Amino acid sequence: MIIVLGAAVVGVLVDAFVPAAARRRAHLILSLGALAAALAAVVGLAGAEDVVVAGSLAVDGVTLVLQGILVVVTAGAIVLVAHRTVEHPETDRVDAFTPQASVVPGSLAEARAVTARVTRTEVYPLTLFAAGGMMVLPASADLLTMFVALEVLSLPLYLLCGLARRRRLLSQEASLKYFLLGAFSSAFFLFGVALLYGYAGTVDLAGIAAAAESGQATDPLLGVMGVGLVAVGLLFKVGAVPFHSWVPDVYQGAPVPVTAFMAAATKVAAFGALVRVLVVAAPALEDQIRPMLWAVAIATMVVGAVVAVTQTDVVRMLAYSSVAHAGFLLTGVVAGEAGIAATLFYLAAYAVSTLGAFAVVCAVRDGGGPATAVDRWAGLGSRSPLLAGAFALFLLAFAGIPLTSGFTSKFAVFEAALSEGGAALVVVGVLSSAVAASFYVRVIVVLFFTPAQDSPPTVDAGPGVGVVVGAAAVVTVALGVFPQPLLDLADRAAALLAR
Repeated sequence: MIIVLGAAVVGVLVDAFVPAAARRRAHLILSLGALAAALAAVVGLAGAEDVVVAGSLAVDGVTLVLQGILVVVTAGAIVLVAHRTVEHPETDRVDAFTPQASVVPGSLAEARAVTARVTRTEVYPLTLFAAGGMMVLPASADLLTMFVALEVLSLPLYLLCGLARRRRLLSQEASLKYFLLGAFSSAFFLFGVALLYGYAGTVDLAGIAAAAESGQATDPLLGVMGVGLVAVGLLFKVGAVPFHSWVPDVYQGAPVPVTAFMAAATKVAAFGALVRVLVVAAPALEDQIRPMLWAVAIATMVVGAVVAVTQTDVVRMLAYSSVAHAGFLLTGVVAGEAGIAATLFYLAAYAVSTLGAFAVVCAVRDGGGPATAVDRWAGLGSRSPLLAGAFALFLLAFAGIPLTSGFTSKFAVFEAALSEGGAALVVVGVLSSAVAASFYVRVIVVLFFTPAQDSPPTVDAGPGVGVVVGAAAVVTVALGVFPQPLLDLADRAAALLAR
C-alpha cells in the first residue's frame, strides 16, 4: 500500500518536473516498477496475521490475497492506458485521453490542444492513487479507515471517467453520474458508521463483534440498520441491484482502460471489505442480515442476466454481465466463513477474465475509438482469429463453461452457499447462468459465423494489448484446468483472517 501510494505521489512530481517528451515513459517505468515492488512485498508478508497502524489495518491472508490480485489487475490496466493512442487528422497519432479536461468539448481551445499534441499523463498517478485506496479498503480494521479508503479510491475514478478524448460529452456525463451517485453511497456508508458507533460504542470491527457477544451493545436494531447501510455503500461499488443504475452508463462513457480497471479492481476491493465487515464485525447479526443479502443477491443475478440479453453494445453487455457476477459473488458472501475461500477464488478468476475482455475491446477500433456495437464485430474471427478466440474464451468463462475459470468459480460459490442452506440461491444462480450463456453465445456467433460488413473496424492490438490478452487467456484456462493451487491458497488465506 505504501509503495503504491508513494509512487502515486512521485508520479505527481513527474508530471510537474519531467519534460513532456519523456513523461509517458517515466510514468510507465515508475508505475510498473512500483507495482512489481508492491507484489514482492505482498509475497514477502505471506503467512502474516496482525493488526497494525494503531489497530486500523489488518495484515492477514485475506488482505494479502486481495492486494496481490489488485496489484496484478492494476499493472494490466496501466499497460492498457499506455496503449491508448488514436489517429487524428491534424497529427500523426495522439493520446486517447483528453488534453484538457476542463475545456468545453469540441471547442476551439480543445482543437488547439490536440494540434499542439498536448498530453495529460496524470492518468497514471490517478490510477495509482485509486489502486492504493483499493488496497487499503479490504485491509481496514475499523470503519473510519474503511471510509477514507473508499474515498481515496473513488475520487480518482470520478476524474478518470471524464477523461476520454472521443465522445467527450458522454464521458463527462459518466463522470458526473458516478460522482453524484457515489456521493449518495458515501452518505449511506457514513450513516451506517454512526449507527454502529451508537450500537457498540466503537468503530473498530473486532470491537463491534466483542460488544455484541458480551452483551454491552445497545438495541440490536441499531446494529442491523448500521450494517445494512454500510453494506449499501459497498454494494454500490460492486454494482449490485438496486444500486446498479450507474454501471452501464459509466462503463460506456469512461475510457475503455479505465472501465477495465473499474470493472475488475473495484469489485475485488469492495467485496473484500464487505466480507470483512460481515465476518469480523457482524457475526452476531448474521441471522438478521442474511435475508437482505439473499434478496439483493437474487435480484442482482436475475436483473443482470435478463437485461444483458437485450443489449446491442459490447460494453453495456459486459456492464450488465458484471452486475450478474456481483450476484454470483454475493452467493459466496452470504455463506459467511464457509464462503470466504470461494469468494477469493471467484474474485481472482473474474478480475483476470474481465481485464482480458476489455483489453480486446481496446483493440477493436472504429473511427478513432472503440467499436462497441455488437454488429460491428461481425467476421472478427476471420480477420483476427487469435483476438476473437481470446474474447470468445473470456465470454465462455463468464458463462461458466467447464475447463474455464468461470466454471470452477461458480461451482465453488454455489457449493459454499449450498452448505449453508442456500439452495434457493443456487437454483436462481444456475438459471441466471443459463440465461447469461445465451447472450455470450450470441456474440460468439457474430464473431465467427456472421459475414463482415463492408467497412469493418480495424484491429489495433499492440504489444501491450497482446500481453494483457495473452496472459489473461492463459490464466483463465489454467484456473479452469488446474484450480487446486489457488483454491488451496484461498483456503489458507481464509483461515488467517485477523479478527
